Amino acid sequence: MAFVLELPMNLLGRQQQQQQQQQQFTSFSRCRTPSKFPNFTRKQRCSLSISATLNTQIQSLDDKHLAQSKPLALPIMVNSCMGKMGQAVIEAGISAGLHIVPASFGIEQDAGKTIQVGGKDIQVHGPSERETTLASLLEQHPDLIIVDFTVPNAVNDNAELYCKTGVPFVMGTTGGDRDLLYKTVEEAKLYAVISPQMGKQVVAFLAAMDIMSKQFPGAFSGYTLEVLESHQSTKLDTSGTAKAVISCFQKLGVSFDLDEVQLIRDPKQQIELVGVPEEHLNGHAFHMYHLTSPDGTVSFEFQHNVCGRSIYAEGAIDAALFLAKKIQGKADKKIYDMIDVLREGSMR
Repeated sequence: MAFVLELPMNLLGRQQQQQQQQQQFTSFSRCRTPSKFPNFTRKQRCSLSISATLNTQIQSLDDKHLAQSKPLALPIMVNSCMGKMGQAVIEAGISAGLHIVPASFGIEQDAGKTIQVGGKDIQVHGPSERETTLASLLEQHPDLIIVDFTVPNAVNDNAELYCKTGVPFVMGTTGGDRDLLYKTVEEAKLYAVISPQMGKQVVAFLAAMDIMSKQFPGAFSGYTLEVLESHQSTKLDTSGTAKAVISCFQKLGVSFDLDEVQLIRDPKQQIELVGVPEEHLNGHAFHMYHLTSPDGTVSFEFQHNVCGRSIYAEGAIDAALFLAKKIQGKADKKIYDMIDVLREGSMR
């Protein structure tokens, strides 16, 4: 008897694998690895024409209909692909099933080079090619989103270019003139996620600090603060995360200037003083915030240590997916940060 069922896509996947799993049931629980990046949401549905009887398995599927129902991968451009952070974002994007456009901006010395990341060839374009390259990419991919992990002195120029060409972007680069950055994006009425911190769990910590500073202003009045942060030697500026946490402590009544932050960039000190594993000297973020009461009898310590770059790369991809959703829904709000992403539950 022929009939039509409307099935969730995840159920369809189980039916297609049923015969294979019957022979491997005893080892299934050890070998099964659930998909980390599903291609379809729970709300997506597909009508399938099925010919069957009550006692037979599904015998036919409308493959053409399934192909049409699969959403196109979100195209993203990652700047810059020559850096370790940019490469980590590309790899995370590939793992998430996004379409990485084969172009990236870099310095003039790297212009014309091709680098392979995650099995994909990415061509580097120098400063003189940026505008024409971006216009061409936007014509090919109208829903393009840029993820920017470049250098502090490129923040404002890059943002101005993205606004001029109308390409939404995720700005993970720290530094630059932040007030000018926001002003540029606001005037262009462009969608963007701007955050000095892309790590999901660190973002949650920052959100908690922000809530505490607003609900209990002056709670640490009179306390002295020591801040130590260690990053790879190539990081030129003070961590944006440290700046955000310090701002919260200032609202809590602590007197502290940014130039008091102890920046540890020497590898020997990082190993001996901070305890950074040697294999992560070229990619880590160790932060310590130590508070002491006026009489020295009470102390508080907040610390978060990150080895590698995957936590930031995954967060950047979450931000790009979040931004695409806001654009598609024509949200009134244009500029977001990672706390907005976290609050919406847009974390894979």
